[in-house]
Amino acid sequence: MNPSAELTDNGGAKPRALPLLSFGKSGFADKFFQKLTAFFAFLILFLAFLTALTLWQASAPTFHKMGWNFLTSSDWDPINGIFGSVPFVYGTIVSSMVALFIAVPFGLGISLFLTELAPMKMRDPVAFLVEILAAIPSVVYGLWGIFLLAPFMRVHVDPVLEALGGALRLPFFKGPSTGLSLFTAGVILSIMILPTITAISREVFEAVPNTYRESARALGATSWETILLSVLKPSRVGLLGAIMLALGRALGETMAVTMVIGNTPQVSINLLAPAHSMASVIANEFSEAVSDLHISALAEIGLLLMVITLVLNIVAHLLVWATAAKFQK
Repeated sequence: MNPSAELTDNGGAKPRALPLLSFGKSGFADKFFQKLTAFFAFLILFLAFLTALTLWQASAPTFHKMGWNFLTSSDWDPINGIFGSVPFVYGTIVSSMVALFIAVPFGLGISLFLTELAPMKMRDPVAFLVEILAAIPSVVYGLWGIFLLAPFMRVHVDPVLEALGGALRLPFFKGPSTGLSLFTAGVILSIMILPTITAISREVFEAVPNTYRESARALGATSWETILLSVLKPSRVGLLGAIMLALGRALGETMAVTMVIGNTPQVSINLLAPAHSMASVIANEFSEAVSDLHISALAEIGLLLMVITLVLNIVAHLLVWATAAKFQK
């Protein structure tokens, strides 16, 4: 059938021509569109490869001098040319884990409330207010953290945690605290990743067919049992993806963390102690680095951060695939 043939609808209207999706018999437009979109896809891969190659070349002097000791050393002394990445890797991972520990329950709770329990008139305004948090610049979060969150943590929260840690003999909460600490960085990160978890998990919950809920209620399930069995359980794959995306946001955050983490390159199990992160050390020291070796060390930290993010994304995809395969069984 000729695609340009005229068609007539059932109402006897004037014949109209079927729109053409290609130019000529060879389908030039279709082929051009396919090649163009493929170019866009491979461009992303090329940019990622180019970024990694640039960082690798820039970090070569430090790697030649420090070798694998850069990954295992905790010393950071730019004056004497000694560099170790352990304090920054530790601060980045621990602050991100603290953020997830705080944000995941809140994000899932907000999403469940908006999709399952809240009145219809209330859902969109509350969701809009939560998503506005994602539009606030990082530096604004940092200023809020310095002027409000850090003093509040120092006066009201940290003393309670110190007393709790002393009573339970926990090494995670020991004073004195200035408010600028690993825990404060985790708190501000949890606020920043909350919109990501809330928005994605809400979409996942809304994608669950209503027949699941109706079937659970028909079998006599309570509201909590319906949510647990008919909403949360089928949503495990999507929720895992939401958490991993939020983790990626937390790992790469710079300005807000730089302002509240304390910027001290040390490894301490005490969450109330100041620390450092990989992104914050680059932001703090790159403009002040005077030696080529110092700049190279910062570039290697950037490369290491990229590798950590890549590894976590690969692990996340493997977990999502494994969870999806298990759920399908």
